Amino acid sequence: MLLNSILPNWSEISVFEQAFWIIAIPATVFFLLLLVLTIFGGDADADVDVDTDVDGDIAGDSIPFQFISLKNIVAFFTVFGWSGIGFISMGLPPGQVILFSTLCGLTMMFLMASLFYFMSKLAENGTLRMGNAIGKLGEVYLVIPAKRGGMGKVQLNVQGSMRTLDAITDDEETIPTSSIVQVLNVIDDHILLVQKQGN
Repeated sequence: MLLNSILPNWSEISVFEQAFWIIAIPATVFFLLLLVLTIFGGDADADVDVDTDVDGDIAGDSIPFQFISLKNIVAFFTVFGWSGIGFISMGLPPGQVILFSTLCGLTMMFLMASLFYFMSKLAENGTLRMGNAIGKLGEVYLVIPAKRGGMGKVQLNVQGSMRTLDAITDDEETIPTSSIVQVLNVIDDHILLVQKQGN
């Protein structure tokens, strides 16, 4: 069996090396399980992130850099276990094995945290922030009734892409299709308050 070809003869290795095998095998299985859940949409970190002082807000109210999380801890023990086995096979003394294995595990934690942080930032950057539309010029796509008498639609470029958004106006006259308007404000976080620009 494949497993038998990987595992050493248990009676021929030291208790110290056995400890690393005991850490490496379960951690690897758990890490692979988390990886599969992540790929197929399961969010194993959703309710188990650990709040520590290490988790600092990199960008104010933005997504925090989560160094301590379930994925990162499992990644630490996976790399710690396998690197320890490797260092033992190289003949390093126990103290150095523990030191180097810990450094390898911490490096893996940092890489994992960085990967998920930047992936989250990419997703966040793709989310429309309505406040970015304020001050922009757009074209009326669907007639906007006067004095907030109903809702129309406006097309404008926000965050690098053309979007069609709901809009109302305080203007005394209805704003017809193809008119140029300017966004003055955002109402209820999703409706643009616009004003018709001069002909």
